[in-house]
Amino acid sequence: MSFRPCIDLHEGKVKQIVGSTLDSGGLKTNFVSEKTPSYYAELYRRDALRGGHVIMLGGGCEEAAREALAAWPGNLQIGGGITPANASKWIEVGADKVIVTSWCFPEGKFAPECLKELLNEVGKEHLVLDLSCRRKGDDYFVAANRWRTYTDLKVNRETLEMLADSAAEFLIHAVDVEGKQAGIDCELLELLSKDSPIECVYAGGIRTLEDVALIEKSGSGKVHYTIGSALDIFGGPLSYRDVVAHSRKN
Repeated sequence: MSFRPCIDLHEGKVKQIVGSTLDSGGLKTNFVSEKTPSYYAELYRRDALRGGHVIMLGGGCEEAAREALAAWPGNLQIGGGITPANASKWIEVGADKVIVTSWCFPEGKFAPECLKELLNEVGKEHLVLDLSCRRKGDDYFVAANRWRTYTDLKVNRETLEMLADSAAEFLIHAVDVEGKQAGIDCELLELLSKDSPIECVYAGGIRTLEDVALIEKSGSGKVHYTIGSALDIFGGPLSYRDVVAHSRKN
């Protein structure tokens, strides 16, 4: 299990926001960086952190995303507005993998034919399925369209097994705790560790190295983790250097 870094882009700048407030009319921004996307990509390159995510949160981020990918080519993933029309182009400009959610859920309904079209375009080895979850009652459902829309796809063993042959890995944000530094969603983490046939990357609520240790302990060796707002490089209290050192040690 390893630490996967992130570069979240909003309006062309590196930011950390509470994802569930995006486009809600009450956007909550935790951090706006004065540094460039390439600064973070080069930092991750120096620390040999592969598999990080560059996420475009809305339009106006394409140039910033290309800048980040150019600084650590072949080692970062790209997400945000990915479709069959642009997926290969992002691979060509340096992305290792493309991350997709909304394309596969037109009008909030899972469309296997849309997923197949992406698979035909870039192949399983270059595709990450973002199955970010929001709770509804006792269950989790995939949230699409910047987490505004509950889809019809419940996240459970059946779903994870069905999709495992179509992706290199799953990226799963715990939307209800994401960006709040309020602790991880242990129930979701347990579901992933027990029921996912392939590796996952968990995001949401991590605030301390104790949270990281809990993921490592209960993740069955297949749940990696990403941290955003809590890191000191994004204005938070958790030392980036300590996280990198911990990841290398473990």
